[in-house]
Amino acid sequence: MATIRLTMAQALVRYLAAQKIDTGAGVYPLFEGVFGIFGHGNVAGLGEALHAHRDRLPTFRAHNEQGMAHAAIAFAKAHRRQRMMACTSSIGPGATNMVTAAGLAHANRLPVLFLPGDVFANRTPDPVLQQVEHFGEPGVSVNDCFRPVSRYFDRITRPEQIITSLPVAIQTLLDPADCGPATIALCQDVQAEAYDYPTAFFAETVHRIRRPQPEPNELAHVLGLIRAAKKPVIVAGGGVHYARAAGALTVFAESHGIPVTETQAGKGALRWDHPLSAGAVGVTGTTAANTLIAEADLILAVGTRLQDFTTASRTLFGRVEAPLVQLNVGRFDASKHQAVPLQSDALAGLQALTKALGDWHSDDAWPVRVRLLAAEWQSYYDQVTAPETTDSPTGLPSDAQVLGAVKRQSAPRDVVVCAAGGLPGELHKLWRTDDPDAYHVEYGFSCMGYEIAGGLGVKMAHPDRDVFVVVGDGSYMMLNSELATSVMMGHKIIVVVLDNRGYGCINRLQNATGGASFNNLLEDCYTVPDGAPKLDFAAHARALGAEAERVEDIAQLEAALQRARSSDRSYVVTLDTDPYITTDGGQWWDVAVPEVSDRNTVQQARAGYQASKGKQPY
Repeated sequence: MATIRLTMAQALVRYLAAQKIDTGAGVYPLFEGVFGIFGHGNVAGLGEALHAHRDRLPTFRAHNEQGMAHAAIAFAKAHRRQRMMACTSSIGPGATNMVTAAGLAHANRLPVLFLPGDVFANRTPDPVLQQVEHFGEPGVSVNDCFRPVSRYFDRITRPEQIITSLPVAIQTLLDPADCGPATIALCQDVQAEAYDYPTAFFAETVHRIRRPQPEPNELAHVLGLIRAAKKPVIVAGGGVHYARAAGALTVFAESHGIPVTETQAGKGALRWDHPLSAGAVGVTGTTAANTLIAEADLILAVGTRLQDFTTASRTLFGRVEAPLVQLNVGRFDASKHQAVPLQSDALAGLQALTKALGDWHSDDAWPVRVRLLAAEWQSYYDQVTAPETTDSPTGLPSDAQVLGAVKRQSAPRDVVVCAAGGLPGELHKLWRTDDPDAYHVEYGFSCMGYEIAGGLGVKMAHPDRDVFVVVGDGSYMMLNSELATSVMMGHKIIVVVLDNRGYGCINRLQNATGGASFNNLLEDCYTVPDGAPKLDFAAHARALGAEAERVEDIAQLEAALQRARSSDRSYVVTLDTDPYITTDGGQWWDVAVPEVSDRNTVQQARAGYQASKGKQPY
């Protein structure tokens, strides 16, 4: 057998560079590159190896390990899990900074390869700088924090171990059901150790995503349920996008007269103005979608994990007279909520259902009902997104008005990016999605600080589209460093900062559960007598190298967005917004209210909470 002598780090980099993906539109490198922040745990081994292969596997430098991992995850999501990146850091705080991002990728089922440096396998210099000594288990390092938030985890303590570990990691990253983050912790001495690797290990490998087909008996059962229904409804999830099944979903819905509702991850699966589109479903849903779910006699969930925002904490679905069918590639998800499973790739499953149903169609009045409810919701949309001043408690613009302005100033293919706070709910309800790739909201982990870094990753994936990041002042303050990275790398993003002086979303939730406004809005926090300072986000953004301006109202915002579109670098626009108001249309969400409290408002909230709990199945 032919071999080549390489260090473990050199072999790892050469292997990653040899991995390709057939996306259906062509064969591309599986890994766009490696985001890296070097330290003593990875600069000598992996850093040297990446330098040698920088033409085949580019290395990108970021300013924060969590931020670079968010960017890598966003890149993978924008590529519908077919292309991805790796992220490397030193052992210690560099590694633990990425754990939050690993949790985000795990919750959202998104691929990213984490390559943190680790302690010395030989333990000779222990304890080294940044090493956390576990007194009862010396083999433990901070990288063990990745175990619960990784789909695959390994620690390389001998150079030949990557021969078996790397292929398993790649298959995990590409598996349609088990997709998620893979972590390979690299002991820093082993990175530099050499081994005679088989040359065949580095042969170019072209991967293709598997598309499991529906099992005939399951398919027959589901077909019988659909044929017996008169008013079925589809809940489209992220699996529709990852299977590239938006077109098949449209054909299925049109062929059989079935309305489509959308989860956060599924938004954009059907155009907002399609006659069968009812929009967002669940806690952050439209009145149209939630009314249809309540009236349906069958619910077909496609590619969704049915988390609590979608199901309104198990109060929106689950009626005996309306069976729930889960078309899902994953066994874990296909049987949730006592559903009838149809375990299959979304594209394959929808195509099989369309073919087998033939000329079957829902009740004639059902599509008419959809159009009526959707028209009522769109009238509400026009009202809440209008640029005129609202009757808000502060007189400041609402989140809905800002989103209306961004939509008016964006093109159909432009991408909107968001993650946490009240904005994702407003986007889910209100954003009119024209293109399946034009909506990018991380709401599985609802991670503050994802927005700007995520916008960078989306721009790297879609350089031909404008990327609009909408972010609250709270999330901006959490993590803004990758704005400077976007300027440094030449990946322009447009950032709209909504400054409501605090955590407005959680303040509203605090009040809704009977609590007093406390420690959320800056005016309700522990501060100096003069109060918290008014932050100049435009000045801060300019200090990071972006162009920026502060505006006073919606008209000025729209004019500024036009200037932002014509700019050649990242551009930030900031304005003050109202923290107290939000739009209507959603359902109840299970947030536990204290059983005992001296506050009358909490007691009243508890009574309402118990009444809503009674609607849950158990």
